Amino acid sequence: MNKFRVLLVVLLATVFLSSCIFKKKDSQNVSSTTGWDYNDPDMGGFEVQVGVEQKTGPGLVLIEGGRFTMGQVTQDVFFDWNNKPRTVTVSSFYMDETEVRNVDYREYLYWLRRVYTDYPEVYRRALPDTLVWRSPMGFNDPYVQYYFRHPSYNNYPVVGVSWLQANDYCLWRSDRVNEKILIDEGELKPDPDQKNQNNFNTESYLAGQYEGVVNQLRESLNPAQTERRTTFEDGILLPNYRLPTEAEWEFAAYALRGNTYEERIYERRIYPWDGHNVRNSKPRYRGEMMANFVRGRGDMMGVAGSLNDNASITSDVRSYWPNDYGLYCMAGNVNEWVQDVYRPLTSEDVDGFNPFRGNVFTDLRRDANGKVVTKNNLGRLFVDTVKDVDVANRYNYQKGDYRNYRDGDLQSAIVAGDWNTDDNKQASLRMYAQELGSGSNSDFVTLINDNARVYKGGSWKDRAYWLNPSTRRFLDQESSRDDIGFRCAMIRVGSPAGF
Repeated sequence: MNKFRVLLVVLLATVFLSSCIFKKKDSQNVSSTTGWDYNDPDMGGFEVQVGVEQKTGPGLVLIEGGRFTMGQVTQDVFFDWNNKPRTVTVSSFYMDETEVRNVDYREYLYWLRRVYTDYPEVYRRALPDTLVWRSPMGFNDPYVQYYFRHPSYNNYPVVGVSWLQANDYCLWRSDRVNEKILIDEGELKPDPDQKNQNNFNTESYLAGQYEGVVNQLRESLNPAQTERRTTFEDGILLPNYRLPTEAEWEFAAYALRGNTYEERIYERRIYPWDGHNVRNSKPRYRGEMMANFVRGRGDMMGVAGSLNDNASITSDVRSYWPNDYGLYCMAGNVNEWVQDVYRPLTSEDVDGFNPFRGNVFTDLRRDANGKVVTKNNLGRLFVDTVKDVDVANRYNYQKGDYRNYRDGDLQSAIVAGDWNTDDNKQASLRMYAQELGSGSNSDFVTLINDNARVYKGGSWKDRAYWLNPSTRRFLDQESSRDDIGFRCAMIRVGSPAGF
């Protein structure tokens, strides 16, 4: 009898707890504003996904954000005065575990050549410049032919890629990842016969302008329709891959989570590892180089039989030891492009939260019927560039300059002259230099303009000074070199710490 009572009590408790759980679950499906049920076709069918967290995309590592001191750590040996230390906060994001490899970029080129059969220039524009390996006083010609194509270099970082090409790769990668997600969800079938403008890209699909090979659309709870496409509100598709900002890259490289205790940073790092040395201090690996760089003049890899970094040029992207975020080669191997436009005084201007210089604000263009207009035959959507002054006025900034990188007004000029303030772009390009002509300022020129992009990290042909993540250099966005590669990043939506 006692056993029966115990069983009865347990059963009643189970039923009570279950009812509480279901009640709580049901409350999440009711609007706290109107009291109408979500996901109920009898109440209009407004669909809301509950409890969705962003999944980690292929190749990415979650970088938990936070506050850090961005900027100069070591002596400013070039006296550029372009990197004032400042406290900033970076929100959580994702970053590639490694630099983009040769095999990754060849997959991209293969897809372009297979799909854009009527537009071969798309493929040609994406090709890396293998001639960057040529040196007027060195025999590097074999790398021109072999480095990018030979399978022995599959896992080596791609080089010879400009900032513009790197951005195009990020867009392509976003589309391929989201297409695979829709295939795995059963909404699309694999379509290896995509040609020219009839190819999947995320923005066109969400705008309803890509048909593709549909397998089975999602069930719709809207009483007016029985099925629908996936939308971004379903939480299935991933945000775009992109280049990291300078602040994100620097934050991820330092990986301060490995030397903090209860918000106290007990040692400000010089490199992506602890200490002031470039050699490993752990007993098992003591004396081994922590990165691929130039130890001294003409010393690219050490003495035969005991190579100090085991790499004459670049090395495998998983060489050496990852930092405390699990990222490889955040110092050395190759420098890496970041999103930002270069300005010497960026540290004085940008925001304290997610600092970035280089915004171009765009809106989708729609026709009279509200349909999104395609940009060209390749299927991309047309966007209108929003004027920078309009964005500034929207937030009531009255500082006399703009919130994005086109900071080329008269107040910012360091050279006096007759400025055309009606053309913002022209003013920005001339903010440091005057037109050629007679006068004391006729030969005052600079490489700094809106096309100068920041790169960071040090490389196989750099000294240890550039391994410090705070150091910054710039190059024109259409240029490429044998020591610059890139890796992708992605925003983290939702909770900063993930699951």
